[in-house]
Amino acid sequence: QVQLVESGGGLVQPGGSLRLSCAASGSIFSINAMGWYRQAPGKQRELVARISGGGNTNYADSVKGRFTISRDNAKNTGYLQMDSLKPEDTAVYYCAMSSTEIFIAATTYWGQGTQVTVSS
Repeated sequence: QVQLVESGGGLVQPGGSLRLSCAASGSIFSINAMGWYRQAPGKQRELVARISGGGNTNYADSVKGRFTISRDNAKNTGYLQMDSLKPEDTAVYYCAMSSTEIFIAATTYWGQGTQVTVSS
C-alpha cells in the first residue's frame, strides 16, 4: 500500500504562484508514473500534468507553459509548480501515483486533495 499526503494549496491572486507537494510513504518501490488531477465545482476531474517513471512529462493544453511537474525519487515526493495562475485554475488538486505508466483504478493511489483558489 502507498499513502499520499499533499500540501501547498491555498488562496493566491491572479498571476501568482503556488507549489504543490505530494509525499508518498508505504510500498513506494512500486511507484512509476506520477500525476496531478484537478476538479472544479460542477466539472469532471481532469488530468493536469503527468510525469513518467523515466521523467517524461505531459501537460493539459490549458496549463502548458505555466505549470511544471517534477519528482524527487530520493524523497519519494512529487511536485507541481504553478505560475501565472488564473481564476479558471481554481479547483481541488489531487496527486496520483501509479505502479504502471497509466492511471487506472487498479494501480493508482490518490492523495486527499488540496484546494487551490485563484481570486483577487
